[in-house]
Amino acid sequence: MTQPFRPSALRFEHHEEPFGIGEEQPRLSWRVTAETPGWVQCAYELELGADETRLVSYGRTESVEQLLQPWPAPALTSRQRVAVRVRVWGNDDGGPSEWGPVTYVEAGLLNPEDWQAAMIRPARDEASEDTEPASRLSRTFEVTGSVASARLYASAHGVYVASINGRRVGRERLAPGWTSYHHRLRYQSHDVTDYLQPGTNVIGLELADGWWRGNLGFQDKRNTYGDRTAAIAQLEIADDGGSITIIGTDSSWLAGRSPVLGSDLYNGETYDARLEDGGWAGAEDAALGPVAVEDFDASVLVAPDGPPVRATEELPVAAVLATPSGKTILDFGQNLVGHVRLRVSGEAGAEVVLRHAEVLEHGELGTRPLRVARQTDRYILRGGREEIWEPEFTIHGFRYAEVTGWAGDLDPDAFTAVVVHSDLARTGSFECSDPMLNQLHSNVVWGMRGNFVDVPTDCPQRNERLGWTGDFQIFAATASFLYRIPGFTASWLKDLAAEQGTDGPPPLVVPEVTFDKPPFPVRPVMAAWGDAAVLVPWVLYQRTGDLEFLRRQLPGMIAWLDAAAQAAGPELRFEQGFQFGDWLDPAAPPNDPGAARTPWQLVAQAYLAYSARVAGEAARLLGEDSSTLDELSQRAADVFRRRYISGDGLLMPPTQTAYAVALSFGLLEGGERAAAAAGLAGAVEADGYRIATGFVGTPLVCDALTDHGYSTAAYRLLLQTECPSWLYPVTMGATTIWERWDSMLPDGSINEGEMTSFNHYALGAVADWMHRSLAGLAPAGPGYRKLLVRPRPGGGLGWARASHETPYGTAEASWDLAGADFTLQVTVPAGCTATVVLPDMDATAHEVGSGTHSFSCTVMPDRAVRAPELAAQP
Repeated sequence: MTQPFRPSALRFEHHEEPFGIGEEQPRLSWRVTAETPGWVQCAYELELGADETRLVSYGRTESVEQLLQPWPAPALTSRQRVAVRVRVWGNDDGGPSEWGPVTYVEAGLLNPEDWQAAMIRPARDEASEDTEPASRLSRTFEVTGSVASARLYASAHGVYVASINGRRVGRERLAPGWTSYHHRLRYQSHDVTDYLQPGTNVIGLELADGWWRGNLGFQDKRNTYGDRTAAIAQLEIADDGGSITIIGTDSSWLAGRSPVLGSDLYNGETYDARLEDGGWAGAEDAALGPVAVEDFDASVLVAPDGPPVRATEELPVAAVLATPSGKTILDFGQNLVGHVRLRVSGEAGAEVVLRHAEVLEHGELGTRPLRVARQTDRYILRGGREEIWEPEFTIHGFRYAEVTGWAGDLDPDAFTAVVVHSDLARTGSFECSDPMLNQLHSNVVWGMRGNFVDVPTDCPQRNERLGWTGDFQIFAATASFLYRIPGFTASWLKDLAAEQGTDGPPPLVVPEVTFDKPPFPVRPVMAAWGDAAVLVPWVLYQRTGDLEFLRRQLPGMIAWLDAAAQAAGPELRFEQGFQFGDWLDPAAPPNDPGAARTPWQLVAQAYLAYSARVAGEAARLLGEDSSTLDELSQRAADVFRRRYISGDGLLMPPTQTAYAVALSFGLLEGGERAAAAAGLAGAVEADGYRIATGFVGTPLVCDALTDHGYSTAAYRLLLQTECPSWLYPVTMGATTIWERWDSMLPDGSINEGEMTSFNHYALGAVADWMHRSLAGLAPAGPGYRKLLVRPRPGGGLGWARASHETPYGTAEASWDLAGADFTLQVTVPAGCTATVVLPDMDATAHEVGSGTHSFSCTVMPDRAVRAPELAAQP
C-alpha cells in the first residue's frame, strides 16, 4: 500500500552539492511531503551503498527527528562515493513510506597526505607592489586506455580558473574564494571525466592576484597574504580496473603569460585578445618558462562548507544615456555586482573601456564613492572577427557603465550585465499591497546578493569590501530567511574562530585585514561588532536547529565576553575610549559617522548583558556550566539599569536606540517595560516618525514598538518617505539598500561624506520584522520545528504574504484585510506545528499541526494590537 507521505531532498550537513565534501561522517537531513494533516515522523530507515544496486539497510531508527541525523555507516574515506536513500514511518501507525530518491555523496581529499602535488608558481621575477599580468601554469599528459572516472582537486594563492583541453572546468568564479588563508585554504573538487580525450591532453591553471596579493581594504594595502601567486592541482584518472593515475602540479609544469595584462578586484581587468593563443604547454610560445615549487603545508587545505561564487543571472541594457559632457553610459536598471560581457568587432589593437559606478550625479558617472577603486575594464581587440569577452578575475558594484573606444554606432544588445555572487539557494519571499514596500524588500534582496560574495562584505564598489562583523551580526536573521546560508556562514564563522584564537576579541573584519592607522592600531573591543561571535551562531542555531554552530563557537563566545568585561573594568561599567556605537545615526555629521545621539557606552553595556545571557543559554544547551555567564549578564544588566534608566522607567538619554535596545534585550523590569515602550513611541513621534537610529537601533526599533503595543507607530516609521527613512531611497529610485540614510541628497548630489555606498545591506535588517510581524511568519523553535504565525496588520495595507523554505519544507502565511474583516491562510510543513495568533481584540491563539489552515476574525482598523506575552527567548 502506497502511503500518503514520502521523504525527499536528502541533504548532507549543510551542503548544496554533496561532492568533494570534507566531513567523514556527514549528518543527514530530509523533508517529508505528507497529505495527512498533522503528520509527524516516528521512525526512519537509511540504506547506503556503493551504488543503487548495492544498498545496505542500517535498520529502523525510532525518532521524530528529520534533521542532522547521525551517519550510520563506517566513516567516509578520501574519494569515497556513497549512494543514500531514506524511508520513514508516520504517526498513523501504518507502514513505511516509499523510498526516497537515491542521492550520492562523495568525499574530497580528507587528509594532507592525500595530496601528491606541490604549490607551484612562475619562476620569473615579479614586481608585486603593483598589479602583475595573470599567469598560466600547464603541462601535457597522455591518456591511454579507458577512463572510468576523473577528478580534479585544485586551489591557489590568488584566484584561478582550471581548464582541460581548452575547456573551462566548472562554473566557479574567483575560486578558491576568500578565507583566512594561513588557517584555512579551500580547494575545489570537479568531476572531469568528460573532459579527457585519448592521446595528448593539456591541463592548465590561469592565475591572478585576487584577495591574496591584490588591493585589499581601505588603507591601500597589497600583498596582504603573500607577494607571489601560486596554485596546487591534482588530477586523478581511474581506469576500469580501479587503477589511479595522478597528475599533480610539480616542477615539470610550465609557466606562461595570460592575455590578462592585469586584474584587480577593485581596479578591474585589462585583456589583450591578441595574446590568447599563447602561454600554454604544447603551444609554440617562446615565453614559456619553468615553475618554482613553494614550501606549502597541505594541512591548511579544506573542503568548502558552502556554495561557490558563480554567475547567477544576466540583465540587458535598460537604457543608453548621453551625459552632459558627451559620454555614453549604459544603464542596466539595477544596482548589481558582477561584470559586463561585451560582443564587439573591430580592428586589431583597438581598445574598448568600461568604467563602472552605482549612480549618476548630475547626469555624469558618480565615481566619488569609489574612492581610489577604479572599477575599469579594458578589452584590446584581436581583430578580424566578432569577439565576445567578459572579465574573469574581477567584480564591480554598479548599475551604470561608461563606454569609450566603441567604433561606430553602439548597439545596446552587445552588452550584458552578469550578476555574480555566492550561489545561495533562495528560501524566502515577501510581498504586500504597497508597491513601495515591495521595492524596499527587493532592495534588501539585491543588497544581500551583491554583498554575499564568498564573505558577507560591507559594500561591493569602493576600496573596502570587507567582512565587517557588525554588519553581518545585525543582518544574519534577515539573510537566513531570504537565502539558505548555513554552509556559507559556517565557513565564515570558522574563519572568525581561527582569527580570534582562544583569547581576546574577534577581529573587526573576517577574514582579518589589519588596520595600520588610528583608531585601530590593535584589535579593539567593539560592542555589536565583537558580539557577532555570540549572536551570529545563535541565529544560525535558531534557524537550523544545529547545535554544532554553538559548540564550535562557544570558546570564542567566552573569549569575547571576557575581553568585553575586562574593557568595562572592575565595576563592569564602560567609560573611556572609542567604539562605533550606534554607527551612522542619521544625526551624525557626514564625516563623523560615529557621532550618534545614543552614547556608545550605553550600547556596549546593553550588548554585554544581552550577549552574556545568550552565551549562557548556549552553554546550557550544550550541557556546559553557564553560571559565570549568567552572573556576568545579570551584573551588566544591573549596571545598565542603574546608569541609564530613571526611576519612572524612562531611558537616559531618551533616544529611539536607547529604548529599542533596553526593550529588545530584556533589560527592563516590571512596570518599566510599559513606561519605556511609551517613551519609545513618544520619541518616534517627536522625531516626526523618521528614523533616528543607526546600525544598533535600526534592526530593533520596529520590534520594540510592535511587541509592546505600538504597531501603528511602527508602521508610520516604516512607511515614512521623508529622509531619513527606509522609503526615502525608494523615492529616489534606489534598487539596493544604501549605506547612509541620505547617501544621495534630494537634489541628486551624493552625500559629501568620504564613506558613502549605495549597496550596503545592514540597514535592510528591517526586512526581518517585515517577514515576522508584518506578514507574520516566524520561527518559534530551533529549525522552525515550531512556527509562530502572528501577523500585525496595519499601515493601510490590504494584504501581505511571506513564505520560507524551512529545513522541514515550505511554510507560508498569507493575510487579507477588507475593512475590519481579516482572513489568514497558513501552511505548516510536515513534522512541524504552529501557534497562530489572530489580530482580534482577544489575540485569539490556535495550535495547529502540518497542513494548510484558514482563519478569520474582526480587527479594529488602525488600532495598536498587543499580542499576549510569549515565553521570553534570548
